[in-house]
Amino acid sequence: MSSYRPYQHIERRKSRQIHVGKVAVGGDAPISVQTMTNTLTTDIEATIAQIRKAEMAGVDIVRVSCPDEASTQALKTIIEEVNVPIVADIHFHYKRAIEAAQAGASCLRINPGNIGSAERVREVVNAAREHGCSIRIGVNAGSLEKHLLEKYGEPNPDALVESALEHAKILQDHDFHEFKISVKASDVFMAVAAYQQLADCCDHPLHIGITEAGSKRAGTVKSSIGLGNLLWAGVGDTMRVSLSAPPEEEVLVGWDILKSLGLRHRGVKIISCPSCARQGFNVVETVQTLEDRLQHIKTPLTLSIIGCVVNGPGEALMTDVGVTGGGQGRHMVYMAGKQDHTIPAVDMIEHVVELVEQRVAALEKEKAAQGEAGTVAGH
Repeated sequence: MSSYRPYQHIERRKSRQIHVGKVAVGGDAPISVQTMTNTLTTDIEATIAQIRKAEMAGVDIVRVSCPDEASTQALKTIIEEVNVPIVADIHFHYKRAIEAAQAGASCLRINPGNIGSAERVREVVNAAREHGCSIRIGVNAGSLEKHLLEKYGEPNPDALVESALEHAKILQDHDFHEFKISVKASDVFMAVAAYQQLADCCDHPLHIGITEAGSKRAGTVKSSIGLGNLLWAGVGDTMRVSLSAPPEEEVLVGWDILKSLGLRHRGVKIISCPSCARQGFNVVETVQTLEDRLQHIKTPLTLSIIGCVVNGPGEALMTDVGVTGGGQGRHMVYMAGKQDHTIPAVDMIEHVVELVEQRVAALEKEKAAQGEAGTVAGH
């Protein structure tokens, strides 16, 4: 059975496709999940370790800050030691952008209008083109250009979009089109309105995010509202959940947002009840333990953990593996939506982990067989 047929299909906005290294962004490519390191880039070992944690969580693209020459020198070693494309975060100094491109960055996060003369812009564009870098135009409500603040009086969606299009025109005038745009704000309403407006007036791929969203809990809620609104409307080609938390937490939340909308699937999706006095086992503790035990799995699979028979059987109908709390210390296990067997409470965690791993192995075997069949048919 397939557990991944969303009730409502989201029709994504049609955008041009660019590449950030090996990751396609825009067009019909999956929405990619990004994060940013918060270590000193010059601390090469710590930065690599942080990127590897994000890779384990499923990150597609990682941004690394390059505020000085020492950072761009460290960038080359970092890029060589990780498995995901690296975006070099550049703000004002054009030489840092050129150095990052030479070091192997897959993308430069830079606003062309902020790096000085037309000649400097030309040098950066030429470096990006020569080294196969794309560019991300990153507009932020907290750092809008002076002339736009004077024109609009304060940051607003119109100002964000006008800034983005001004920067885009600079790249287009240099016949450079491998770029994506973000128009971030910490205010959810402003950010969503700006992205919707930008989506309507151009076909550039969009990097979406609610900037400075806050702590892990508050920022997750805020980002889910803003990004969920945009994604549901089909807007967004790549995304970052900005949290005051470790980068891998941003990645996990990003994946959860995409999975909840049926836009991407990775790993075990646990459907669980909030628990109540009817529960036949400690649902909260069980789910927390299973999340930790199953985080190594990448194959999409659904698992329902329901404490009693009120909703348990119904949820199990729609999941690959399910457990419903029963009486006398025994619980019902469902496989592919059907009652299969009961297990004693003391064995539940280990048994569920084993069932999930067995189901994943079977799915991977089926996938490999289908791939071999396709290869034979192709010949």
